[in-house]
Amino acid sequence: MAKTIDVLGTGCAKCKMQYETVLQAVAELGLDAEVNKVEDIAQIVAAGVMMTPAIRIDGTVVASGKLYDLAAVKALLEA
Repeated sequence: MAKTIDVLGTGCAKCKMQYETVLQAVAELGLDAEVNKVEDIAQIVAAGVMMTPAIRIDGTVVASGKLYDLAAVKALLEA
């Protein structure tokens, strides 16, 4: 079953970098996943995120407030 991964952020440079890092991690791990970029502030707040960038996997926010490197993102995706 495919994972749904959302990168939540308003479109700032860090948010864009986080999105690219998540895409790279998914590719390197060979995951079956749909990766989405959520920039709508109402959706971000509704998810309970107060600091971006944030990563949500299958509806659960697993990281927020800082830029995670490739190794950290892979660890989140494999958990």
